[in-house]
Amino acid sequence: MVHNTSIDDRRTALGADDLATLAANLREQRLFRREQLRRLAATPTPRAGRRPGRQVAAKAEVRRQLAACARMVLVDVEAALRRMEEGCYGTCHLCRRAIALERLMIVPQARYCGRCQQVRRGDR
Repeated sequence: MVHNTSIDDRRTALGADDLATLAANLREQRLFRREQLRRLAATPTPRAGRRPGRQVAAKAEVRRQLAACARMVLVDVEAALRRMEEGCYGTCHLCRRAIALERLMIVPQARYCGRCQQVRRGDR
């Protein structure tokens, strides 16, 4: 007999080792995103008054998009670290149930359990 379980049906209790692993992952992500933003900011942009070619303009747009994405992830990572400090990490912001450990291992900055995240995606 095959038992079909969703990610939310699996283990949810976070032990001290789990929290330490997740915190280390979040801190590593925070360092990576900060370094990514530093490197993107250090990349020269076309000089004012000069009309950049399409390729230069496209590369600049890609850098802007990468920086925006990195800033969003950094905000989420820092929020997750604050939740850890406050003792409310791993609780879904919508239904208030525990977020499955497996989900947190994949997306340690997750604010929502798998079911609520699917509902949120359906609202778009």
